[in-house]
Amino acid sequence: MERNKVIPDNITEDDHRLFALLSVYLNHTSDFISKEDIEEIVNYGVSVEYAFRAVFAAALGLDIVENPEDKDLFNNYFSKMIHKLDTNEYYNNPYFKNIRIPAIRIGNSELKYEQYKPYEGFVCNDIITTQEGRQIPQIGFFETEFMFPAILENNRIWMTITPNEIETMKDPVDKAFGNVLTFGLGLGYYAYMISEKNQVERVTVVENNENVIQLFKQYILPQFKNSQKINIIQSEAFEYAQEYMAKEKYDFVFTDLWHDVSDGMDLYLRMKGFEQEHPATEFMYWIEKSILCYL
Repeated sequence: MERNKVIPDNITEDDHRLFALLSVYLNHTSDFISKEDIEEIVNYGVSVEYAFRAVFAAALGLDIVENPEDKDLFNNYFSKMIHKLDTNEYYNNPYFKNIRIPAIRIGNSELKYEQYKPYEGFVCNDIITTQEGRQIPQIGFFETEFMFPAILENNRIWMTITPNEIETMKDPVDKAFGNVLTFGLGLGYYAYMISEKNQVERVTVVENNENVIQLFKQYILPQFKNSQKINIIQSEAFEYAQEYMAKEKYDFVFTDLWHDVSDGMDLYLRMKGFEQEHPATEFMYWIEKSILCYL
């Protein structure tokens, strides 16, 4: 889609309405749909994916039978928005196969496995934009339980490795090369994936949270086959970017400092300001496509 393309008002209104409905659902009732709900509709001869779409629409408060506006919203968005995912695809991811996460707490930070329940809806990829200009969130679900690594901060989920992180980091992983700098450590997923690449010589990770660094160094980094490539620096990201980024001559910089689009836009724009100072360096950002949709 062209950046300056004029989007019809009705499409913009549909986008806003759907995003508002999704925000309420995902934040408060993401595990509302049950196996029994799906099976009841599958018995009519439709696929599990279609059954989930229909129940999901009802869970959002849409009447796709009697209400023409709701039916149009369903037809224009849901087939491109809802996806049945395969647990094996993600359990066969190199990080999931090779890294084991212990149940450990240091200070206010806790390392553990969390789960998606069967038929729990969750964001699974960047927003896509259609040719007519509709912005379509990507929502996934599994038919069975899915366990994923997480760091909790003060008993709230802070960092995870879910299908969303895996899918939205595929491009930055594929394109990383040479001397790489990444802002944000998390559970070390990005650092692990690029350290496995022959094209990547060195990985510098800038992270400000001492507890997260300690958990990573003690329990996760020793499991990395190429741990010698990894260098962890405790620093505030923008302070490091201002004072030290130019001295190291990085080939590739990946920034992952935010939880979602809402808290990422300002940080994204701030980090983008450093690009002009480093014309020889390639920069990429986590969920950039989604951030640009909002901007």
